[in-house]
Order: sequence, then C-alpha cells, then structure tokens
Amino acid sequence: MSSKPGFDMRGLNPAPVTPFNRDGSVDYPAIARLGRWLASVPGVKSLTVLGHAGEGTFLERDEQMRVIEAFREAVGDAIPIIAGITLEGTQVAAEEARRAVQAGAKAGLVYPSHGWLRFGYQKGAPQDKYKAIWEASGLPLILFQYPDATKCTYDLDTQLEIAAQPGVFAMKNGVRNMKRWDREIPVIRAERPDLQILTCHDEYLLHTMFDVDGALVGYGCIAPELLVQMIEAGKARDYAKARALHDRLLPVTANVYHRGSHMEGTVALKWALVARGILEHATVRSPLRPLAPGAEHEIAAAMESAGLGRVQAG
Repeated sequence: MSSKPGFDMRGLNPAPVTPFNRDGSVDYPAIARLGRWLASVPGVKSLTVLGHAGEGTFLERDEQMRVIEAFREAVGDAIPIIAGITLEGTQVAAEEARRAVQAGAKAGLVYPSHGWLRFGYQKGAPQDKYKAIWEASGLPLILFQYPDATKCTYDLDTQLEIAAQPGVFAMKNGVRNMKRWDREIPVIRAERPDLQILTCHDEYLLHTMFDVDGALVGYGCIAPELLVQMIEAGKARDYAKARALHDRLLPVTANVYHRGSHMEGTVALKWALVARGILEHATVRSPLRPLAPGAEHEIAAAMESAGLGRVQAG
C-alpha cells in the first residue's frame, strides 16, 4: 500500500472560477452555490481553487483565505479542497501553504516560480521548492507540469525527482506537447506507480484521457457531468464513447478555449456558468477583460447544443 499523503483524485477534479459581485468584490453566496452543485455531481473528487481559472493571483491575501474557507464550507465533508500555491519565492510559498492549511485546504497545487517562465530554472530548484513547502506546511502537494512552450516546463528527470519526494502524491500535467506526453507519461507511470496522474489539457482532452487517472481542469466546473463520462470512457478504453463525448462538447471547447488567448477561457467559463444558472453575470478582475460583444450568446448556444442546461443549485 502507498505511503504517500493525500487522497483519491481518480476522477474529475474541477478548478472552479471565483465569482465576483458587479462591484468586483468576491461573491460568497455564488461560491456556495457553485461549490454545492459541483460536490453533488457523482464522480467529482475534489475542487481546486485559486488557480488560473479562479483568478487566484488577482485576490488579496485575506480574500484568498476566505475563498478557500467558503468553498470548504460549501462542500462540507463531501470532497476535499485543493489550493493553488502560486507565490514565487520558496519561503513565501511555504507561508502561503501554511495559510491554506489554516483555511481548510487538504492539498496544494504548486505553481512554478514566475521568473522561470522567462528565464528557466536552475537544476534542483523545483525540487527544493516542493521540499520546503511540504516540510513547512505538511500540506500534501500536486506537481504542476507547465506547457512545453514555456521555460518552466520540467524535464523528465525533474518530474521524476519531484514525484519521488515525500509530500508529492499527484501530478497535474499540461505539457501540451503530444510527443513528450506519449514518451514521458509511460515512464512516469512505470517509475512512480503511486503517483496519481491527471490531465489538465482542457482543449485536448480526448487524446490525453486514455492515459490518466483523472482530470484537473477548469472545464470541469461547467460540464462536470460529461467530463466524468469521458474519464470513465478513457479508463474503459472505449474510444467510440469518448469520441462521441468529445464531438458533443466541441462547440463548447471552441467557444471557451479556442479563443485568441487562453486567459479568455476564464471569462468564458463564467458566461457558461451564467448559461447554467449558477452565476448571474461574468464579472472578472483586471487584467482580465470582458469578451467581445455577443460572445455570451455564442457560449450559451454552445452549452445548449451540448445538452448542458440550467441546473438546480441551492
């Protein structure tokens, strides 16, 4: 039996948005509606808050704590809350993890240091960061593999070394290079069999769904019912069913993730939640901006075409 910390993420792990009021303040009643609804969907294993989809780095420190608490209160004991650990320096990231524990998070998704995006990382620096965060906070950690197009994507040896560290129990892999995916995932599987591997390829789910234990995606907060089915089809090696689900979702994928910038996906997710009756509007914080006029109607039509209608959310 594995001695790794953490919990079972073998299924869908949505990364929900952070709802705002029209004045830009955090909308905690909307968090409660969103959290309760997602936790009620069979196959949803956890929620990851304060990530890119959740505009986590746009929040003040106290707001970040309260958002974790609000989602935790919304789901109760049904599923665990994971917090994005996004700060750049190792010491401040460790302190961020300690605050997340205090707020009720059960795991942390560790983002690469921002400077690595531009300049790359020194050999051993990512391993040190994960080690320090774990030792300072005791928070079980998820390895976050960034796209191959960035300078902070981890090479295979770095991934394997991070995955071997005591506090690391899962990987969110978004390498977005299918050559690397096809070559590296089997090695990671063989070398680190206890590591839970999760795709975060929102726009390439079909290809990656056959190789993973589950998915950790912003997409999961708007279409959890269908993504749970796609994960199940992938595990069953049922390509026909997975392909049918992919094709059913393709208009949604196009209208949410195939835009000019992947950052627009967060705004589009909020409009999709408006279409589902969870949110009343799609207010975001700068530097995010509203979508082009008419985009909300295109997103609503795509959701309707996929059979993703309004839901009952208390």
